[in-house]
Amino acid sequence: MPSFKQLQVFASVARHGNLGQAAEELFLSKGAVSQALGELERRLGTPLFDRVHPRLQLNDQGRQLQPLAEAVLDRVQDIRHLFDEGGEPQGELRLGASQTIGNYLLPGLLAQMPGLAAKVRITNTHNLCHLLAHFELDLALIEGENHHSELATAPWLDDEMLVVAASGHPLAGRTSAGTKLALNDLNGQHWVLREPQSGSREQFDRELAPRLGTLGRVLELNTLEAVMQGVEAGLGLTLVSRLAAADRLQSGRLVALPLAQGFPRQLRLAWHKQKYHGALLRRFIAFCQAPRG
Repeated sequence: MPSFKQLQVFASVARHGNLGQAAEELFLSKGAVSQALGELERRLGTPLFDRVHPRLQLNDQGRQLQPLAEAVLDRVQDIRHLFDEGGEPQGELRLGASQTIGNYLLPGLLAQMPGLAAKVRITNTHNLCHLLAHFELDLALIEGENHHSELATAPWLDDEMLVVAASGHPLAGRTSAGTKLALNDLNGQHWVLREPQSGSREQFDRELAPRLGTLGRVLELNTLEAVMQGVEAGLGLTLVSRLAAADRLQSGRLVALPLAQGFPRQLRLAWHKQKYHGALLRRFIAFCQAPRG
């Protein structure tokens, strides 16, 4: 039977693909991590990684063991905190969030759960799904599409994508006329967009770009804040979340163009289908999905 320490070491090496990073996470020496991993492989009678210098990559046996090992470690965490004073689940969550959510929604959400300890990774949806697939995150809050069959998703919040411009843009002057703009009115316009594989860029490429006759210059930036600042500076239009742009729209720094075509989207919670939901994770998911007044 593998020991708890051996499973800890295996799970950490599986997530990081590196002995040094696992040693740092577990406050062990690199030699102790290597020894524990070797003992586990001897006990199981099979290698769990392919040694592809300088990384360790899970083989088929390792991939079978990973969700089981993660579940055991999470269950032990539940047992440790079962009788904690106050009855609230304890521990730390590894959360991921796409940029709209991580920068504009998640801080307020976490503020409503003051006792929650969390490490948060903010990156695009594609990267988040990759991290979930390798058990590097417990849960992610995503705005783009999940293309991993091993992941599960649940609806979270409704959002709307808007085409926005700087207040001095020629098209912004037509917002007071009370008429809707057609997509043809956007032909030839310059655009400031997120990088491919981000949620907003996926939606632009899928729903908006094919309906435009021509695109002007496209400037690619890898943060949402930089995109909105670029639009404010007059570099072009963008497709952006109403939730993310709310303050700028209210202050008049950005103007939403009144298009006849709407672009709704669904924000989602995502996790690995084989991920064990400990008490802390269940509490966080329930809190996210609770009706808001």
